[in-house]
Amino acid sequence: MQAIPDSERTTAEKYRAFAEVEAHGLSPTYDMLALGVAADPEVVALIDQLPVPKRQVNLVFSSARLLSAPMTGYGAFRDWLVRHWPEVQGVALTHATQTNEPRRAAVLLPVLAALPGPLALIEVGASAGLCLYPDRYSYQYDDAPPIYPESGPSPVLLSCATRGPVPLPSRVPTVAWRAGIDLNPLDVRSDDDVRWLSALTWPEHEDRRERLSAAVGIARQDPPRIERGDLNELLPALAAEAPKDATLVVFHTAVLLYLDRAARQRFVDTVSGLDAVWLSNEGDDVTPGVAERLPRKSETPAFVLARDGEPLAFTQPHGASLEWLG
Repeated sequence: MQAIPDSERTTAEKYRAFAEVEAHGLSPTYDMLALGVAADPEVVALIDQLPVPKRQVNLVFSSARLLSAPMTGYGAFRDWLVRHWPEVQGVALTHATQTNEPRRAAVLLPVLAALPGPLALIEVGASAGLCLYPDRYSYQYDDAPPIYPESGPSPVLLSCATRGPVPLPSRVPTVAWRAGIDLNPLDVRSDDDVRWLSALTWPEHEDRRERLSAAVGIARQDPPRIERGDLNELLPALAAEAPKDATLVVFHTAVLLYLDRAARQRFVDTVSGLDAVWLSNEGDDVTPGVAERLPRKSETPAFVLARDGEPLAFTQPHGASLEWLG
């Protein structure tokens, strides 16, 4: 049977697929709530009042969590959601899914550390910019000794399980310049923005919440520059500002899926024309040109890390694991 493209699925089908594929085994709470929504026409009708891009499971559930919705059972959640739908709708309309998981830096580090330094970093879809600090975090791959920044152990230790011939780094890179682009940048200095980042972190993932808080503390010491606007419009000019004596790296994770096909291809054309290393970390069918080069499919739901369009590894979406191809 041919899979139904996501753009053609109903809201109920999207919520059921989220439960069965994305949340299953990772968040019992979201698994339970998404299955409940999928079987509840009244709640689906409420969600369908939102514009299509705003009906995302993560956005609706995170909006409810920001407003202290009960998560202990579908019945309690449903009753609360129906009563408070105007407030939830207001949050969803004014916010975006901007998960900012610093552990994603762990799957980028093997590539970043192998590049000639210093590095200049541009993250498109940067959210609050927490992945722009690979030089400020500590790392541990499997049971190997931790890798520390030059200044010593970081308050943020990023652990990552590996498979395959991963070129494990021995050091963190030197970053001379960093900047980001986002349609709606979040500010690490804003308590409201940080609360939204926390709400985007799934209920059972307390370790991620603690890591987020520690990474925010690091970023607040030297807040990142994040330009507000469309990545296709802003990237060339921002790239031109990078120091000429640094290796420019443009990277992104779980960003291109929010663009239509034409905008994705435009981005690929733009970044390919820059004097830069391009690292994409997206679903296997998201980045134009990458899926065709994959030697095989991942055994589990995963992103594909690619350099300049060439697949390098499968990655767990939040950076918990890295499977090198080869």
